[in-house]
Amino acid sequence: MIGKIKKAFEAHFGMDPILIKSPGRINLIGEHTDYNEGFVLPAAVDLGIYFACKQNDLNKFRFYSYDLEDVCVRSVNDISKSTKRWVNYLLGVIAQFEKSGKKVQGFDCVFGGDLPIGAGMSSSAAIETGLSFAINQMQGFKISTLDLVKFSQKAEHEYAGVQCGIMDQFAVMHGQNQQVIKLDCRSLDYQLYPFHMNNHELVLVNTGVKHSLASSEYNKRRQECETGVALLQKYYPEVRSLRDVSLNQIQKYVAEFDPVVYKRCSYVVEENMRLEKACNALEKDDLVTFGKEMFGSHIGLRDKYEVSCTELDQLVEIAKNVDGVLGARMMGGGFGGCTINLIEKNSVAEFERSVLENYRTPDGKLPEIIKVKIEKGTHPVDIIIDYK
Repeated sequence: MIGKIKKAFEAHFGMDPILIKSPGRINLIGEHTDYNEGFVLPAAVDLGIYFACKQNDLNKFRFYSYDLEDVCVRSVNDISKSTKRWVNYLLGVIAQFEKSGKKVQGFDCVFGGDLPIGAGMSSSAAIETGLSFAINQMQGFKISTLDLVKFSQKAEHEYAGVQCGIMDQFAVMHGQNQQVIKLDCRSLDYQLYPFHMNNHELVLVNTGVKHSLASSEYNKRRQECETGVALLQKYYPEVRSLRDVSLNQIQKYVAEFDPVVYKRCSYVVEENMRLEKACNALEKDDLVTFGKEMFGSHIGLRDKYEVSCTELDQLVEIAKNVDGVLGARMMGGGFGGCTINLIEKNSVAEFERSVLENYRTPDGKLPEIIKVKIEKGTHPVDIIIDYK
């Protein structure tokens, strides 16, 4: 794919661009914990968005979307929002550099990828992080990777209009081969844990269901969690978020909770506990225990946080009935998107057969099955293309 992007750049803009790969991401466990200042466990994957970029002397930004076969040209003095949605992810990144006092010079850019759109693998974060990395390298700004992550997140907030957490951009930037990232969403401290895939595979299955309820229900869940925190603060003034709460503290005052708020809060506390157990299992290279925590996460998301849907539940049940599937859960905000499945390699074919026999998307199609490997985060790429 990177070769195609480089060829497209040379056809449109000339020779010798810098080449950047910016991966998609998965989240193995820790869902809806980020905005409660808890922990998440994401990783960068082998599928991604690729960039070819080079400065020009035209005082213009010239963008070409390889996948959409679409062009946008802007003056360096005009970074106002575009009517083209894809352009805003790029302009939003440039705007953050300029807000920080860095004047971005004109450059040419071709980008495209093999990352499935709409599968919950954060293609938008891959675009934002990839361009921020490329600009930083091209123009020698020497901005820290954490600040580039924050630039990318703000680009999504301000230009794409999505109030995302920081997990996606952080994982895309900081991923490492065969390691997952335990990210503290309060401090942004992180720790890497080994995830050895010699005898196992990670497989996503796309339900084909769009996240139609995700936005409104997401806001409701946040509000319900905040209501629970406010109640607990009467008894525990030191509590800032559900991150600071134990299960015993919630259970002690269960009679004062609205039943729905109690379910939401107990899920978040339990999910942080599951993530800790999962990380302990990784330290022992114990993927069986890790998989059990994945199943537990899905049950909590289904029954307590109530963000699953019939299709996600069906795919998890199919997975549960295949020997060699160690864990399965919904991945992402919920109400659609993908399941993520941890499977012994010699059981993958049986898993795929069972999914294709027993599941159809809402429009009657076979589901998309996506195998992923855990690889390095956003980085430069060196290639030699044989044109013969």
